[in-house]
Amino acid sequence: MTAPEPIRRATRADIPAMTRIVCDWEVEVPFVATPAQPEVIEPIIQDTFDARQMYVVGEPVDGYMSLDPVENKIGAIYLTRRGTGMGKRLIDLAKEGRDTLWLTVFTENTRAQAFYRREGFVVTGTIPATDAMAETLKMEWTR
Repeated sequence: MTAPEPIRRATRADIPAMTRIVCDWEVEVPFVATPAQPEVIEPIIQDTFDARQMYVVGEPVDGYMSLDPVENKIGAIYLTRRGTGMGKRLIDLAKEGRDTLWLTVFTENTRAQAFYRREGFVVTGTIPATDAMAETLKMEWTR
């Protein structure tokens, strides 16, 4: 059995890899009509980096999680390979020391919703679509 891939706090040097993962995911899924380009995503990650707890998985980086420690909000979990246990390990890390967490997920992203439900999250609301964003669900977890 191989050891699980390492999870570590992200550094600013990881931002290009995190950007690539988001951009590749947006191209891959059918419910993102106009995938964002790296020059749009990278500044968003740069701007939120210091206010968030960001973690990366793997060498080279295979996935990442962004967590707002004030709001207890998971802002992002993106993985290049699904079904490997990396997502569960990231969620478990987010749950450490917390009694609640919340996140949003695209209504059409049923695979992610099923994962979050297995991890104890429940749907608590719907955020309607706008011109810039598809409809999303708000999901919450309570210890």
